[in-house]
Amino acid sequence: MPDRIVYDVETYPNVFTLAAEHVDYPLTWCFEISPWRNDYKAIVDWVMWLRSHKMQTVGFNNIGFDYPILHDLLKNPHTTAATLYAKCQEIIQSQDFDKWQHMVYPSERYVEQIDLYKIHHFDNKARATGLKALEFAMRLDNVSDLPFPVGTVLNQEQTQTLKQYNAHDVSATKRFYHVSKKAIEFRESLTVKHGRDFMNHNSVKIGKEIFQMELERAGVQLYKYGPSGRQPAQTPRTSIALKDCIPPFITFADPEFKRIHEWMHQQVITVTKGAFEDVSATVGGLEFFFGTGGIHASVSNKVFESDSEYMILDVDVTSLYPSIAIEHGYYPEHLGPRFVDVYRTLRTQRIGYKKGSLENEALKLALNGTYGASNDAYSVFYDPLFTMKITIGGQLMLAMLAEWLMTVGANIIQANTDGITMQIRRDSVQVVRDVYKKWEKLTKLSLEEVEYTKMAIADVNSYIAIKPDGEVKRKGRYEYELDWHKNASELVVAKVAEKVLVEGADPMELLLNWPDKMDFMARIKIPRNACLIGKADTYDVELPNTTRYYVSEGGVSLVKKMKPLPKAPTAWRYFNQVAGFTVCVCNDIRDATLPIDYQYYLREVLKLTKEFK
Repeated sequence: MPDRIVYDVETYPNVFTLAAEHVDYPLTWCFEISPWRNDYKAIVDWVMWLRSHKMQTVGFNNIGFDYPILHDLLKNPHTTAATLYAKCQEIIQSQDFDKWQHMVYPSERYVEQIDLYKIHHFDNKARATGLKALEFAMRLDNVSDLPFPVGTVLNQEQTQTLKQYNAHDVSATKRFYHVSKKAIEFRESLTVKHGRDFMNHNSVKIGKEIFQMELERAGVQLYKYGPSGRQPAQTPRTSIALKDCIPPFITFADPEFKRIHEWMHQQVITVTKGAFEDVSATVGGLEFFFGTGGIHASVSNKVFESDSEYMILDVDVTSLYPSIAIEHGYYPEHLGPRFVDVYRTLRTQRIGYKKGSLENEALKLALNGTYGASNDAYSVFYDPLFTMKITIGGQLMLAMLAEWLMTVGANIIQANTDGITMQIRRDSVQVVRDVYKKWEKLTKLSLEEVEYTKMAIADVNSYIAIKPDGEVKRKGRYEYELDWHKNASELVVAKVAEKVLVEGADPMELLLNWPDKMDFMARIKIPRNACLIGKADTYDVELPNTTRYYVSEGGVSLVKKMKPLPKAPTAWRYFNQVAGFTVCVCNDIRDATLPIDYQYYLREVLKLTKEFK
């Protein structure tokens, strides 16, 4: 592994700073271009030293922001803080119309770049996450935001503050680098194995690219070439008749499921996302909802527990989306039947590799990433009919399984996209298995069985399930081991709620004696075009746009202040945050001095526990 250096730049109209730190050793660098100091030559020499030693530089959004600015500096011997600030503004302004405009391609870079922002797919709108949010999630003692508004002309004292902030961001990025090390090593291994650069690919992109490589090896043409250059081969659709997405073996006995089946046969859609909503059937006392994304159904606010007479059984389709495509011969029209052959081969290869191995993980990404890409208008897999065949057919197959299970006495607890959870009598286990074995034979799909000893279900998206070995599955509002892009605020609420529902613990006693005060912390982030105000009886204070706090006895009220609307240009708009409660702001953990308002946290725990039957 080459030596790696974490770096970050800050740009203001009259000040440019660059901070860096070795990922493994306490070696740091600090550069400045300002009216008081000009480190231009030192920066160039430093980068050339990195280059000569084949080092890699690590950053957070460095491919999209930091490196283009640094590259501009390296190419221009007349660089000033003002020219670098102008470059920064050009990059920011280009995001709305051409975010690739300032991209420096790998072959042109002076130093190799590893971008944690891209690796974790934070450049996806649904997963967008900033470094400040990560500092909160990593529970750093200090969660610092920019010390001065963008565009401020700084004095010498402010420049020193900026440099401290710059170094802090580098330290935070270094910490996230170590959290991300396994993901980086995975990409490094793929790069060596395939002779292709995977270093800054997110998981979805890795999967798509591996599948594309295998299709090309099989002789499938993925691109068309013409006057406009290379374009992905695709099969766009102006409309899709859902009857073309329904397998011929689908049949129902229940009148409500029959109604849905017949209704779908009559539908023609022109878009695949949100084409129909609120389409439901109530069967066996449970309401099943259908959509272009899948089926879902669930009891609400109920606790189920296994005993000597009853058990909780969950059956999930193994690799639902890939399996439907492979077993039913579905493929994007422009890719032809060889697509299915390659899909099947990749699935077979994955089974042959040990779970957790590089090959197994890479092939898992290849199998799962293709379905989503089939509905991406920029992808070589694009054919929305293929997408709908999988989702429409899949949910009707699951509805059929639910109907069959109910006929032998299964109490369906929930159904969600790829599986069904049920409560059954222990003496009927073999009958239930016979039913789903028959279903497997008909659909050519395979089911995986899991038993739970207890389930507490708020709704289809939020529940706790306990396996016989004590392993806990958590979903939705009960999750507290979260992916990095999710807001890890007030984790104490989910942790205490779990103990209340699973163990029957007293919530207030738990809260009062909870050992980790970081679990009470919350994060608020407001956009740059607004500001956050802390209001007390005798003063107001402007707070950072990303602020850490906990609900406290005393403290300040949080208020979001937004610019006036055009129809009322003088009326600033104010919105209470955590309405009715005061908070202790503690971006610096040393400021966490006020007593916790335990009644607030009790209220939040009760929201997750008190309605259960």
